Amino acid sequence: MACSDVGPSRERISTVLITGAAGNLGSLLARHLLATTAVRLRLMVHRTPLPPDLAAHPRVEWFRADLADSRTLPGRLAGCDSAVHFAGVLFRAQPEKFLPATNTGYFKTLVDAALGDGVRKVILISFPHVEGPTSFARPARGRLDGNPVSMHARTRLAEEQYLIAHVPRPISLRVGMVYGRDILMMRAAQWLARRRLLGVWREPTPIHLISREDFCAAATTAILANDAAGIYHLGDEGRITLQEFLDTACRQWGCAPPWRMPLWLIYLAAGLCETASFFFKVRAPLTRDFIDIGRVSYYGCTAQMRRKLLPRLKYPTLQEGKITL
Repeated sequence: MACSDVGPSRERISTVLITGAAGNLGSLLARHLLATTAVRLRLMVHRTPLPPDLAAHPRVEWFRADLADSRTLPGRLAGCDSAVHFAGVLFRAQPEKFLPATNTGYFKTLVDAALGDGVRKVILISFPHVEGPTSFARPARGRLDGNPVSMHARTRLAEEQYLIAHVPRPISLRVGMVYGRDILMMRAAQWLARRRLLGVWREPTPIHLISREDFCAAATTAILANDAAGIYHLGDEGRITLQEFLDTACRQWGCAPPWRMPLWLIYLAAGLCETASFFFKVRAPLTRDFIDIGRVSYYGCTAQMRRKLLPRLKYPTLQEGKITL
C-alpha cells in the first residue's frame, strides 16, 4: 500500500526505510515506529512476504528488492530521511563462504544506493562482538580496530568500517542480546526447553542483555534525532552470563534448566545441521560459526546510549524484565 497523508501537521513527517522488514527484529521495529511516532515507512523485502498488518498499514509502502543485484535499488530510496539495515542471510551451511557477500557486500550495495538517492543517515544494526571478546571490567567502547572471533563478527565489522568511512551521518547500533516476547531466538529456546532439548556449554559466558521494548525505544531515537551519529552500544544495566540468563528464562517458562553439555557435543550437533543443510537445501538452525560467536563474552559501555538515545530504561535488568519472557 502506498504511503498516504495522515492529516495536517506542523512538523515534517520523516520517511524511514527498513531493509529486512519481513524479518523478526525488522518487523518489530516497524510496528513500534508506527505505534509511537508519526512516521512513514518504506519497507524492503526480498522473498519472505511482509506481515499482513504492516502491508495494509496506511503509512507503509513496501517493495521487493535484491541486495545481491544493485540494479533493483536505484530510485527506491529517494525521499527517505534515513535507512535502517537488518537484511542478511542466516541459517545456511558454511557461513564463511557466503557472509562476506551477504553481510559486507549487501550492505555496501545499500549504502551506495542510499547515497545515490540522497539519503544521508544510514543505521546499521550491529553487535558488540565486532570488538572481539569484552567483559564487564573491559567493555566495548566503539573501536573499529577490534579482532573479532567469528565470521559473522568479522564481516559486520567490515560493514561498520564502510559505514563510518562513506556516510555523512553514520550510526551503528551495537545491540546486546534482545529478549522478550516474539523474539525469534526466545521462541526457539522456549520450544527446545519444553521438550528438554535445550543445552548450553558449561563455561560461563558474560553477555549484555536489552529488552525488546528498550531496544525499540533506543533505535527510534537514533532514527529520528537530528544530532544522533556514531557508534552506540545498546544494553541494560545488568551483569549476567548466558547460562544464568537461560536458567532464569527456563524458570519463567516453568521448564527445567538447560542441560550443561560438553562443547564438542554442541559443535558436533552444529556440524550435523550444516551437513543436512548443504545436502538437502534446508535451513541450518545451528552452525559452528553461531557457536563461535555465542561463546564470545561481550559487554558494551552504554554511556553514549544513555546520554543521547535512552536516558532511562524500562527494564534496567533481567530481574525487572523477566516478566516479558
